[in-house]
Amino acid sequence: MAGHKQPVSVLVLIHTTELDVLLLERAAHPGFWQSVTGSCEGDEAFAAAAVREVSEETGIACREPDLVDWRVSNRFEIFSQWRDRYAAGVTHNVEHVFSLCVDRDVAVTLAPAEHRAFRWLPWSNAATACFSWTNRDAILMLGAGLRR
Repeated sequence: MAGHKQPVSVLVLIHTTELDVLLLERAAHPGFWQSVTGSCEGDEAFAAAAVREVSEETGIACREPDLVDWRVSNRFEIFSQWRDRYAAGVTHNVEHVFSLCVDRDVAVTLAPAEHRAFRWLPWSNAATACFSWTNRDAILMLGAGLRR
């Protein structure tokens, strides 16, 4: 699948101990708010992909032991506007969920090609702001104390 994204990705909820959640607004789709997400590259392990994506999308440095691997995966249909990134015939993605607890004052540096803005929201507000049902459900699980 050279030149195409793999239909295997990570979702990383970045949050504070008070459960404020960091959301990023997609540059190419204003109004689409989400947590850190990204496809695995090559034979990259899920946790390694999560560390890389956190760094690329937010500038936040973390290591694999800093992450909580929820051992939860979601299979979903890829939105039509993003299917051209995948090989012909690929319609679904499997996403693996992680979280990362940080201080609220951590410096966030966005990748401007990917995201245009960020904001911290209390978990319940963050869940309703996400366009993705998998992101929303993960934040609701975080708020319910299921993955801390």
